[in-house]
Amino acid sequence: MRYMIIVKGKEPSPPPSSEMLAAMGKLNQEMIEAGVLLGGEGLQPSKSGAKVVMQGGKLVVKDGPFTEAKELIGGFWIIKADSLDEALGWVKKIPMWSEGEEVEVRRVSEVEDFIHDEVSGETLDREKAQRERGVWPEQR
Repeated sequence: MRYMIIVKGKEPSPPPSSEMLAAMGKLNQEMIEAGVLLGGEGLQPSKSGAKVVMQGGKLVVKDGPFTEAKELIGGFWIIKADSLDEALGWVKKIPMWSEGEEVEVRRVSEVEDFIHDEVSGETLDREKAQRERGVWPEQR
C-alpha cells in the first residue's frame, strides 16, 4: 500500500534552517535505505501558486497568496507501507515537530479500490497498464 504523508504549513513561515534540512535529509536517507520512500517534496509558499475554483459555471483562477486558507500543505512524502501503523511510525520520526504542528496520513487509492459495477474492466485494465508502464511518478 502507498500512503501520502501531508505536512501542514502556516504562512508566513521562515525557510528551514541548515539543521532542519540536515535532519530532513537524514530521515529521507533512512526511508530510502528502508525501501519505503517513493517521492516527496517541500512546497513553495502559496504566493507563488494559484487555485482554480468553479464559480457560476466557469473556472476561475485565483492567484496566491491564500490569506483565507487556514491550512496549507507545506510538503509531502509518498511512502509504501504494509499498514497505517507502519506509516505512522515514519511520521513520528519527522524532525520538525513543535506545538501545534500537524501531519495528515492518507492511503493512496490503488486501481483495485475502484473495482465495482459502474467501472468497466477495460477502464481498470487501462489504468493498471498506465501505472505499470511508469506513467505515474512513483514508478519512474
